[in-house]
Amino acid sequence: MEKQSSAKRRQREATTAEQTRAALVHAALKLFGRQGFDGTSTRQIAAEAKANIGSIAYHFGGKEGLRAAAADFIVETIQGIAGQALGGAQATAPANPEAARAQLFAALERMVGFVVVSPQAGEIVQFVLRELSHPTAALDRIYAGVFEPTHRRLCQIWEQATGEPAESEATRLTVFTMIGQVIYFRIGREAVMRRMGWREIGEKEAAKVVAVTTGNLRAMLAARDALAGKKGKS
Repeated sequence: MEKQSSAKRRQREATTAEQTRAALVHAALKLFGRQGFDGTSTRQIAAEAKANIGSIAYHFGGKEGLRAAAADFIVETIQGIAGQALGGAQATAPANPEAARAQLFAALERMVGFVVVSPQAGEIVQFVLRELSHPTAALDRIYAGVFEPTHRRLCQIWEQATGEPAESEATRLTVFTMIGQVIYFRIGREAVMRRMGWREIGEKEAAKVVAVTTGNLRAMLAARDALAGKKGKS
């Protein structure tokens, strides 16, 4: 009986520790994005997380370790979303150009669903924008874990969809354009709502964004097809 009681107590303690750790990461993500790393104190983070200030040193070694943990959380979150839409680097290639194009449209729709609608995306984007403005080791983690592999995977799918080389300058710029049009609806959210007369950007508004962004993708692909047709006739 004592052994069972002790095991349950350790399990509760482990669960509580995990919850505290997660709360601190979320608080850091939110406050670092809103106020900046230097503008945020460990006391503020602990208060936001409703945790003891000493738990920051216990779990992360200090404020810098907490920033790294927030970056790792972003990587894990985005990898999960991107993996569902794109597969990993070793994923089986689409069977044909039509399948690759369908995957591009699905990825774009999923991107809008997360980046534009999810409240969590707002905190992530704020954090990343600060890192892009003043790069630290946290940006290195995010770039290596999210930016580079996700962009590379989209470039590979673009090649399968169009025949254009994945690592060509044109393809890489095209993929940045695809991503950028979605990101604007998050970073320019307030301006978009005012200009559109929207009180929020929820599922209904996101559907309209999807319609436009996928229309842009459709036009880009049609332009490639037209160019390929001209070359074939010449």
